[in-house]
Amino acid sequence: MALTTRRRALTTLGAALAGAVALPATSASAGEQKHRPRPLWRAHAHNDYEHPRPLLDALDHRFGSVEADIYLVGDQLLIGHDPEDLDPSRTLESLYLDPLAARVRANHGSVYRGYRRPIQLLIDIKTEGSSTYLELDKHLKRYKQLFTTYAHGRVFTGPVTAVISGDRAARVPMEAQTVRRAFYDGRLADLGSSAPASFVPLISDNWTLNFTWLGVGAFPDAERQKLRGIVQAAHSRGQTVRFWATPDVAGPARDALWGELLAADVDFLNTDDLAGLEAFLGAHRAV
Repeated sequence: MALTTRRRALTTLGAALAGAVALPATSASAGEQKHRPRPLWRAHAHNDYEHPRPLLDALDHRFGSVEADIYLVGDQLLIGHDPEDLDPSRTLESLYLDPLAARVRANHGSVYRGYRRPIQLLIDIKTEGSSTYLELDKHLKRYKQLFTTYAHGRVFTGPVTAVISGDRAARVPMEAQTVRRAFYDGRLADLGSSAPASFVPLISDNWTLNFTWLGVGAFPDAERQKLRGIVQAAHSRGQTVRFWATPDVAGPARDALWGELLAADVDFLNTDDLAGLEAFLGAHRAV
């Protein structure tokens, strides 16, 4: 098998577990493809909840991954970037879980009609990780048909794959579960560890802590090789890759860096600019 083909096959497996979970995407019918643009599986909506219509704006731009920050307040999971942003009416259920469940029902079992591949819901825990995750687990259980599930060593694909990021203390209760409706967002330190892709399907890290290049001038050869080595190592284990803190101001520097991420086969491109990334991926015919 050619290297590119093999890499893409491995990426599909990792995406299946991370946010686009362990089965290859089922193509839409010819008629649906003709009338409906394909989802942009590599597009990740960073701080999605800050858009005028959380979740819905990202889905209108065909994104395959969205990010929601949560705070545990009593038994409620409130959405916001900082504590002063919290509003009791803006809960994980009201902004994400209920709309996703309604959309899946309307689309006969999928977020994007005609495409069985799951979208990724990256849930960033802002309060203490262990207690917040245990409460989150209760909330996810109320949506049994919505989420990709790990049960007794096997992964069962659902319309949405929840991946838990943020406070690292969530890892302990997650690893102790034999049945869970969420997966863990790893860091580069987890790459090559004993944690399987069925637990850590996604490797995310801060771009600026690992690379000096921000899209201006030539990409240093050593950094390009480092990036491609990271991606190849993750894909060989069925994991996907995302970097945050990449340049996000429209212009040549952002385009250059996004281009290198595509060339290296990075799975998720991170942005707050939904229309900008949609246009970029469309111009490069990348989904």
